[in-house]
Amino acid sequence: MNFSSSRSRKFCRQEMGQWTGRWVTAALLALLCPGCGAADLPNFVLLFADDLGYGDLGFGGHPSSLTPNLDRLAARGLRFTDFYATSPVCSPSRASLLTGRYQTRSGIYPGVLYPGSKGGLPLNETTIAEVLKPLGYTTAMMGKWHLGLGANGTYLPTRQGFDHYLGIPYSHDMGPCHNLTCFPPDVKCFGFCDRGVVTVPLMSGETILQQPVDFINLENSYSDFATKFIRTAAQNKQPFFLYYPSHHTHYPQFAGWKAVGRSLRGPFGDSLLEFDSTVGNILQTLEDTGVLNNTLIFFTADNGPELMRMSHGGNSGLLKCGKGTTYEGGMREPAIAFWPGVIQPGVTHSLSSTLDVLPTFAKLSGASLPKVHLDGVDMTDILFNHGLGNRDAMFYYPTDPSEKYSVFAVRLGKYKAHYYTRGAAHSDTTPDQDCHMISTLKQHDPPLLFDLESDPSENYNLSPKDYPELVDVLQKIQDLKDQFEASMVFGESEIGKGTDPALEPCCTPQCSPKPECCQCGSQGY
Repeated sequence: MNFSSSRSRKFCRQEMGQWTGRWVTAALLALLCPGCGAADLPNFVLLFADDLGYGDLGFGGHPSSLTPNLDRLAARGLRFTDFYATSPVCSPSRASLLTGRYQTRSGIYPGVLYPGSKGGLPLNETTIAEVLKPLGYTTAMMGKWHLGLGANGTYLPTRQGFDHYLGIPYSHDMGPCHNLTCFPPDVKCFGFCDRGVVTVPLMSGETILQQPVDFINLENSYSDFATKFIRTAAQNKQPFFLYYPSHHTHYPQFAGWKAVGRSLRGPFGDSLLEFDSTVGNILQTLEDTGVLNNTLIFFTADNGPELMRMSHGGNSGLLKCGKGTTYEGGMREPAIAFWPGVIQPGVTHSLSSTLDVLPTFAKLSGASLPKVHLDGVDMTDILFNHGLGNRDAMFYYPTDPSEKYSVFAVRLGKYKAHYYTRGAAHSDTTPDQDCHMISTLKQHDPPLLFDLESDPSENYNLSPKDYPELVDVLQKIQDLKDQFEASMVFGESEIGKGTDPALEPCCTPQCSPKPECCQCGSQGY
């Protein structure tokens, strides 16, 4: 390569950096994966469950959940015990996963996006898919997007780096569901979903295939989509990134014929089993196509369980509260990294986050990182050495972050300090009153302090009056909090832009009266 040409020095430095990154990646893969070709870039499969609690899975000890494929990943992969989402609700958590940045930077706050939301994940944010595509990756997403639709599909996955997309652009309870079938042969969806909006659509790319979606056959369509995508990429010898943010186990639960009635846990368990079955299909396809040993599979979830749904919600296990709160049950999630022959089985207690997925995938592929402030760190030391990793702290934002209150809690090492606490409707019905919506905002000065290694349930406050040796710990946490808050630049709130019913997706846009007339597609697509 002739670097004495007329190219600018800046361009040459960038190109050198890309080549250096690829050489490092090739050397790393040669050491870790002897069976992989020198030119083979790793494939990535990112599995993201919805409203799943720390105590919901079989490998986590739930006595009646049936999750054989996730259990297999946990047994043969690396299981994280201290892994966090960045928000206790959907949209902001997904924004952080895909960008490696806290949701406050991208403007995905407060709360979540809706069918008619004017805003969405800003197009100047860089997603994992957009990081990988310059290296020749083919990219696909199936499932729940929930990062905006916008006028003419402005914010859909196909505008954010994904070549292929099949899914629902927001949460599947954001449309009338009381007359829809959630379980065969004709069991109606339990409870009430949003009314006064269009029924939930299934989209392929930017086209509506079906409205309302057929829940009974939806997961079969996702499995077929994943199989086709992986097979095509393998045949073309093209590296790939498959992102599967599942609708399971968000309320209202649903499942098809293969899962209904098979678990001991009722509708929630059947829904979870259906998700697990799709994971199994993906694993089988990777094995059948000969690319399993060159694929990193990473699994986690967006936020804690919606405890207000009782048996139709999830389970936080020994963690306090659930969805909507900044207690551990709201943001601490099960997570697994699986890469046969490369990642050794085991358990890690290293602090990690959804923020760290983008930098890790970039490191393993040799891709350039976005030239913005990233909050994520590379996890390869944890994955390959079972090391301590690069993350020192985790910052807990509430569902409605603001510059006035900033972070509600900070974790540094094994200690977590709560500066503010508040319950949430999502976590109502539990015996713990701290979780309930009636538990209003409380400021704590000094902050509540918990040792999460000996007290993961956050039961026993370590007051500096009783434990004077912890005064230095609280000061370190305060200094870290001040430093972090000084670096935080809140982006314009995308959710604050409001909604417009005209932006709700409708497969027959000229029909009347809306939203009832928005119907199309056939059953069993």
